Amino acid sequence: MITYDVTWMGPVSTHWYENNNIPYVMKDGQKDFIPYSAGRIDIRGLCEDESRYGWSEYELSPMLSEDWDALSDWLYNMQTEELWGCDKLIEHFEYWYGKKITWVFKL
Repeated sequence: MITYDVTWMGPVSTHWYENNNIPYVMKDGQKDFIPYSAGRIDIRGLCEDESRYGWSEYELSPMLSEDWDALSDWLYNMQTEELWGCDKLIEHFEYWYGKKITWVFKL
């Protein structure tokens, strides 16, 4: 059985927003950034020799943290007999979620 889960990797500072020209709003005289998350989908259940870590992964572009949290919840119980590509996972997630992921930009 192949399983999937997400590993959060950022962003961890406001510099990422500024360096990538990600919009923000001013709130009470301070920058208020929309929360985004990025990282990877870890894949387990493949042959051990497919990765030096014993698992494979798909990169995930930055998306709204709300979408990230929903994807994480959905993947928590996700199992497949055969390996699904990242695009297929996202397509099935968005169908279940009832809306498209809001990406900042695609890698």
